Amino acid sequence: MHTKIKQILAVLILAPLAFSALAQPARYVAGTHYVELAAPVPTLNADRIEVVEVFWYGCGHCFRFEPLIENWDANKPADVDFVRFPGMWNDLMKVHAQAFYTAEALGKVAELHNPIFEAINIQGSRLQNERQLSDFFVQHGVSADDFKSAFNSFGVRTKVNQAEAKMRQYQVRSTPNMIVNGKYLISTGEAVPTQEAMLDVVNFLVDMERSSS
Repeated sequence: MHTKIKQILAVLILAPLAFSALAQPARYVAGTHYVELAAPVPTLNADRIEVVEVFWYGCGHCFRFEPLIENWDANKPADVDFVRFPGMWNDLMKVHAQAFYTAEALGKVAELHNPIFEAINIQGSRLQNERQLSDFFVQHGVSADDFKSAFNSFGVRTKVNQAEAKMRQYQVRSTPNMIVNGKYLISTGEAVPTQEAMLDVVNFLVDMERSSS
């Protein structure tokens, strides 16, 4: 009898605590802090959590975001893959996307990513055509022939075309934006006023994806 009373008291004490935990609202809410995509976009590795940064080299906000995203990338959880993704909705952005995938094809993203940002956003060079980009790549140690071969290669053009199609699936209308696991779109705005807040929403969604798997 004594044991049964103890069990009843334990239930009475713990029940309100459990209800309180369930009643806690989510820190971030779909439709307010992020958008849930109508159709999930396939990720590169379904066994991992993918976080995509949609950027444009000509975007000053993206340029200022780089130190934050680099720090986040350096400290991201072990089960997360970070993917840079060049946004495009006009011809200049398409040229810059081609420059990014050219650097990737040459294994030079680490060496060229920030210098391209700086050339456009600090030095005022638009890098808007193949000749200007060729001169830039040559200045940074890539031969003109290697640049031309990669820039005009089938592989690079295919990646640009695939990225352009994916842009429509992501429903991106500004940069920088973040995509978590091909399901959630995050951008700054009234509910997410800073880039730091945007990364906080990313971390929240990464945790949510991990707990739901």
